[in-house]
Amino acid sequence: MGAALLALLPAAALAQFSAPKLDFTADQLALARAVAPDPGLASWYGQRALAPVFAGPQAAARRAALIAAVETAPAHGLPAARYGLDRLRALDRPDSPAVRVEAAFARSFAAWAHDVQGGVLTPRRIDSTNRREVIRTPVDDLLARFAAASDPASVLAQLPPRDPRYRILQQALADEDGLSAPEGTAPVPPGTWREGLRGDGVAALRARLASVGFGADSADPALFDPALTDAVARFQDRAGLPADGVAGPRTIARLNQGRGARTRALMIALERMRWLNGHDLAARHVWVNLPEYTARIVEGGRTVFQTRVVIGKTDHAMQTPEFSDQMEHVVVNPRWNVPRSITVKEYLPRLKANRNAARHLDVIDGRGRVVSRDGIDFGRYTAANFPFRLRQKPSDDNALGEVKFIFPNPMNIYLHDTPSRGLFNETRRAFSHGCIRVARPVDLAHELLRGQVADPPARYARARASGKESWLKLDRTVPVHLVYFTLIPDEDGTLRSYPDVYGRDAAVWAGLERAGAAGALETVALAE
Repeated sequence: MGAALLALLPAAALAQFSAPKLDFTADQLALARAVAPDPGLASWYGQRALAPVFAGPQAAARRAALIAAVETAPAHGLPAARYGLDRLRALDRPDSPAVRVEAAFARSFAAWAHDVQGGVLTPRRIDSTNRREVIRTPVDDLLARFAAASDPASVLAQLPPRDPRYRILQQALADEDGLSAPEGTAPVPPGTWREGLRGDGVAALRARLASVGFGADSADPALFDPALTDAVARFQDRAGLPADGVAGPRTIARLNQGRGARTRALMIALERMRWLNGHDLAARHVWVNLPEYTARIVEGGRTVFQTRVVIGKTDHAMQTPEFSDQMEHVVVNPRWNVPRSITVKEYLPRLKANRNAARHLDVIDGRGRVVSRDGIDFGRYTAANFPFRLRQKPSDDNALGEVKFIFPNPMNIYLHDTPSRGLFNETRRAFSHGCIRVARPVDLAHELLRGQVADPPARYARARASGKESWLKLDRTVPVHLVYFTLIPDEDGTLRSYPDVYGRDAAVWAGLERAGAAGALETVALAE
């Protein structure tokens, strides 16, 4: 039995089992089998020789803390059923088999900790353009804190995002649910209903308002009386509509809407915030929200710099990806190393037709040397075997303008200036090949250099005047977050919506539905 148990445990845990400990009981073997699929749980229980965390009277506070945390799942847009809440409640009894208690609570703990601190979904599996790496505390480390804590609930309370925007989204989700009538409630018929009118439509209005907590009792439900006017006004105020007490088309549409697009948008935004939970968003960072076409430098939750941006085209291959990295250099007078995809798709056909096409670009061989076009038969080459690179010297018409901002990443995505200034006046600004063009690049450079050099404008001006490519190193790198929020609170807490320019929300919602998140729509409530 001992050998069978050890076969289920990870190599890191094997050293914890010395020869005298190999006489395991059937219950211990069952527990080992239950936790084996999760490497973190297997490591934790292996190192502790399968000692219980949740079973027994002494662990009652831990069980209660986990049950209470999972009960808040709908407030996070997460389904409590995903974490076996009913099973946890049923097993939280003195006569429950210890091994079943331990296995059920341990697996629920691992699932809850995974989801609430870093999201239900793996971003890369949702969309190939999403390269975000989610940062989570390993479950064995969390269990160590949880088991040692005098107040285990406090450990669980630290798991969700602490960013104020997350709490605002939670509150909005609760408010949205509070405005949504239960399934089966009759809708209000079209029209404009106001005080003094009578009819079945007024009765339907009264009933639907009552179903969402805006009751107006009356001896004559079909009469639009002053009490109903007050109820309509209170609903309108809560829904963000003009509170005139008249149930017109907008009020009726919102009242009839139920749980729909806005609820989904809020749940998607909560999931995206969880993906960022491992980053310190209170620290100075660059925040580029792609659907907003805006880049900011944020410190302590407040914007200290803002600029319009142009992002990648809507073609899937040219969409700007989502990820986080560290800004390392401001490059003044940059050369433009033409991406290979652009070289072979756009420039090689032109060079085949005319070797002197695109004269602003140098042809570079494999050793980094500029070579003459006269000795190259471009017609010999295809996209697969073209052996050269194309590069543009620093110049006023350089495709990268006068400055670019480097945060090294495998996708070769960066922020940069551009000579195509007119595009910043467009409402929808998805025109690039994937990199992010900046409307105020020099001001951005100055702000990034602030605190890094004594006189940022002067340091930048010297580099610019040299006419040479100059790499200005940021001794203290600045985090960069390329994010995709179609709904997110601004600094004042007001929810702002943006077009789903790349259509990415649908894939996130589909993933949440597959994970069971749609079930959370049944009982959304804000946890205190």
